[in-house]
Amino acid sequence: MMLKPLFSLFHLLLFTQLLFILNPYSARAILQEAEALYRWKERIYSQNRSFLSSWSLPNEGQTVNNRTMITPCFWLGVGCVNGSVIRLNLTNVGLTGSLTAFNFSSLPNLSVLDLHSNNLFGNIPSSITNLTKLTSLHLGYNQFYGEIPSELGTLTSLRNLNLASNSLSGHIPPSLGNLTNLSFLVLENNWLEGEIPSELGKLESLTEFRANFNNLTGSLPPSVGDLNNLKVLSVYENQLSGTLPKELGNLTNLALFLVSQNAFSGSLPENICKGGTLEDLCANNNFFTGNVPKWLKNCTSLTRLRIERNQLVGNITEDFGIYPLIDYIDLSYNYFEGEISPNWERCKNMTSLKISNNDISGRIPPELGDATKLQYLDLSSNRLFGGIPKELGSLKSLFYVSLSNNKLTGIIPRELGYLSNLACLDLGMNSLNGTIPEEVGNWPKMIKLNLSRNDLSGHIPWQIGNLVNLQELLDLSRNSLSGQIPFKLGNLADLEILNLSHNELSGEIPATFDQLESLRFIDVSYNRLEGPLPDTQVFQNAPFTSFMENRALCGKISGLMPCPKPLRISNGKPKISVALIIAPVIGLVFILCAIWLLVFFCSSDKKWKVNALEPDFFCVRKFDGKLMYGDIRKATEEFSDKHCIGEGGHGRVYKAVLSAGQIVAVKKLQSIQCTEYGDQKSFTTEIEVLMKIRHRNIVKFYGFCSNVDHSLLVYEYLERGSLRKLLGNEKEARELDWQKRVNIIKGIAFALSYMHHDCSPPVVHRDLSSNNVLLDKDFVARVSDFGTARLLNLDSSNLTQIAGTYGYIAPELAYTMRPTDKCDVYSFGVLSLEIIMGSHPGNLLSPPSSSANSSTSSPSSGFITVLVNYPTSKDLLDPRIPDPTPETGNEIATIIKLATECIKSNPDLRPTMQYVCQQLSPTREMALYESLLERIMSLNTSTSLGSKKASYMRSHSALF
Repeated sequence: MMLKPLFSLFHLLLFTQLLFILNPYSARAILQEAEALYRWKERIYSQNRSFLSSWSLPNEGQTVNNRTMITPCFWLGVGCVNGSVIRLNLTNVGLTGSLTAFNFSSLPNLSVLDLHSNNLFGNIPSSITNLTKLTSLHLGYNQFYGEIPSELGTLTSLRNLNLASNSLSGHIPPSLGNLTNLSFLVLENNWLEGEIPSELGKLESLTEFRANFNNLTGSLPPSVGDLNNLKVLSVYENQLSGTLPKELGNLTNLALFLVSQNAFSGSLPENICKGGTLEDLCANNNFFTGNVPKWLKNCTSLTRLRIERNQLVGNITEDFGIYPLIDYIDLSYNYFEGEISPNWERCKNMTSLKISNNDISGRIPPELGDATKLQYLDLSSNRLFGGIPKELGSLKSLFYVSLSNNKLTGIIPRELGYLSNLACLDLGMNSLNGTIPEEVGNWPKMIKLNLSRNDLSGHIPWQIGNLVNLQELLDLSRNSLSGQIPFKLGNLADLEILNLSHNELSGEIPATFDQLESLRFIDVSYNRLEGPLPDTQVFQNAPFTSFMENRALCGKISGLMPCPKPLRISNGKPKISVALIIAPVIGLVFILCAIWLLVFFCSSDKKWKVNALEPDFFCVRKFDGKLMYGDIRKATEEFSDKHCIGEGGHGRVYKAVLSAGQIVAVKKLQSIQCTEYGDQKSFTTEIEVLMKIRHRNIVKFYGFCSNVDHSLLVYEYLERGSLRKLLGNEKEARELDWQKRVNIIKGIAFALSYMHHDCSPPVVHRDLSSNNVLLDKDFVARVSDFGTARLLNLDSSNLTQIAGTYGYIAPELAYTMRPTDKCDVYSFGVLSLEIIMGSHPGNLLSPPSSSANSSTSSPSSGFITVLVNYPTSKDLLDPRIPDPTPETGNEIATIIKLATECIKSNPDLRPTMQYVCQQLSPTREMALYESLLERIMSLNTSTSLGSKKASYMRSHSALF
């Protein structure tokens, strides 16, 4: 059994001995290379300890100088020729440290140095130029800072130089123009400034130049036109300006031309499709003017065309052709006119067509219904007329349609009801007539529905109440709708904005509107409504203008008449004799109620209290407390362990299938006596918080039961359980792909932002962890467990005992015991990193210390290494799932950057959750698009939508 290892060791020793005998000078050089690598290894740290374990020297008890038989050629990540190291490939192995201790001069034959996707930091040392034979240098996705050494220009053998996604600053060295063999120059996602040096025009072999996501200024140098082999020119997201040089027309091999998000002006470049290779033209968000170039009509190689948000003119009928490979077209926010050509249906691969905010006219061609892959159609804010073609009902993949602010007439085609994937329909501000078709109820994924400012008549279809995922908006205002408001609209529990104003609606506001707990805006003004307003926060806090000009609405709103009350005397002034009779009676009732409540809570009898927030669960009017408790006991078989699905610091959680068929999660707390403070506080606090907050990313609270033995909190049941459980299971963790993880992080952020900024008073969770984030069957995140939450009194010190989960608690809580929203921000940062890494960041976090309150924060105040300014180290990514797409990689980069800001020791330097959400959804248009895709994908939409989301954001080049 031991012969084989001994035999291998014998050959290794024999090999090194032969090197000494045959070529003693080479043997000494090999020994120097091994010692140089070993000494550098001793100065760095690797999370993947097993990887560098092979980097060892024999006879560890001896000094290095006495070692005579050694070769690094058998070490992992090291490649050799004739015994000399020529390749060092240490990617994504968790290296932490710097290059200052690296003796480059001891590796004279090294040609490939690839250290990308680690945690290396510090300056890039100029001594790296001692590697005179270097052909490939890849230091991307680390935390290097400082300037790019100008000495790199002496490495004339370099063919690949990649410094992407670091924190490098300063100018691009003009000396890089000496690297005439260079094929790839990647400097994206840093903090580089100044102009692009004209000397780069000397790089005749260059095929890719990526410098996007920097702070570059000035214009694009004409010398770029000398790069005849250039295939990728990516400089988007900078501060470049001026006109594009006409010399760009010389780039006949160009495939990607990405200059979006700058301040370029003048005309679009001429002839950049002359070679027939141009695939992506992204020049959006600049100041380009004039007509589109003539070559654009015949550039059939295009797969992506983005020129939106410029000042371009032209006729879309004449200036644009048929693009058989096109996937994405956005011409919005320009001055185009003309009509939509029916020939565009021949763009069989087109998934997105956006021509909003232009001056196009004519009809929507029915032939567009043959573009069967179309998913996103935005023709809003133009001068289109005629009817909506029923042929659009054939586009089964459509999920976003906006035809608003045109001059469309006729009815809403019933065929649109066939679009089962539709999530957003905006037909507002047209002249549509007829009734709203009942087929609107066939849109199970609908999130936003706007039919306002038309001439629609008839009743509101009750089928709209089937759109249970309707969340962002339901706007039927400024039509001629009549009849009563359907009570089924009360099913829209996630709806945030409801506008039914300026119609002819009559009757009362349905009592089911009490269930619209996510509602934050309501307007039913200018109708014929009467009766009381629902007694919910959104109705009671709404302004009088939301209810004005109705027949007889009443309520507690200033400007409305109060609703009639029993024993109310005319003019609202009770007579003295009546008051003298009523007052003692009321006082006696209150005393009796107080005595009854005291007995109820403190007696030894099992008397139950039941409350409810959902009409179908635990309604006081419908259910008896003992019966409901009995139902729960039966469903859980007397709280048997086999029904237990979780356990925390405040109790156990059980899955219960009730007799009526509902599946709920029941959290069972221990006995609560009037003299017991701890659990009683947890119990009442959680109820108090959950009764006040409602959000799609916060677990739904159905009701509670309480007696002297047990206290039960009843929630919605979420099939996939806690996030911690999924991350800790190999198989389930692999199901959490990168897009799901990004959506989970966004959902948590939205929930916290709602709690901190939309609740009054604000709510601090205080125990945010992966164990308290639950996922439904579609991987939608819900923040749960508010047992330690506390309503913030903004006028108090908010001192409280420390609570939370170790590893997520903000440092300042350890010594101040003062909970603030910044404590949740810290926990969010830790949790975000845990989701990205697949496990708790652990030692990467700084330990709590009293220095956390210092006014300054070093770059290492969140991590032990420098993690600032988009630190997208690939080693941070969970290795159990494939690498993200380039577009999702950009989102992850943003999340990691935000997370490192959130875990700063000084709470004053942490961002607010409102700011975090703004960064995750930087524009309203993007936020809507993200929301739609996130929701659609969570509703079992085909996986192709994930790739189309990537297509939408493809103007960002690869980070990974």
